[in-house]
Amino acid sequence: MMHTGKAIKVAIAADHRGIALKKKLAEFLQKNGYAVKDLGVHSEEPSDYPDVAFPLSKKVASGEFDRGILVCMSGTGMAICANKVKGVRAAICDNLEHAKLSREHNDANVLILGSKFVSDEAACEISKAWLETPFEGGRHEQRVKKIIDFENSQK
Repeated sequence: MMHTGKAIKVAIAADHRGIALKKKLAEFLQKNGYAVKDLGVHSEEPSDYPDVAFPLSKKVASGEFDRGILVCMSGTGMAICANKVKGVRAAICDNLEHAKLSREHNDANVLILGSKFVSDEAACEISKAWLETPFEGGRHEQRVKKIIDFENSQK
């Protein structure tokens, strides 16, 4: 998939409960033309989701990656962490419509998947739809701007 003339750069990471799905997603996205970087974890040893969520989110917020995908068991822990990082708009998506709306209306730049709630096939379809869906702008632009303005007002 193209983004400003080059492959969209996608960072992907998971804790131990999302590692299997993360591996399948990374392979699927690479086969579909995305530039994917796996930021860990690489072992099924118990791990803490903040240890992967914060670094990935910071890399997306800085522009090092165009988008990010985080996977844990429920998605909630990753979403809480990701949304603490200024410049990140993370959305837990468990179906195609949710994925598309998170992009169209919220300009989400980090996708959160719960391995307990989406099959491998659904996660691949959700991720592809999320990556391909553009932000609509228009009336949604002012809403996203309010989020950015609020973030910028925080000390």
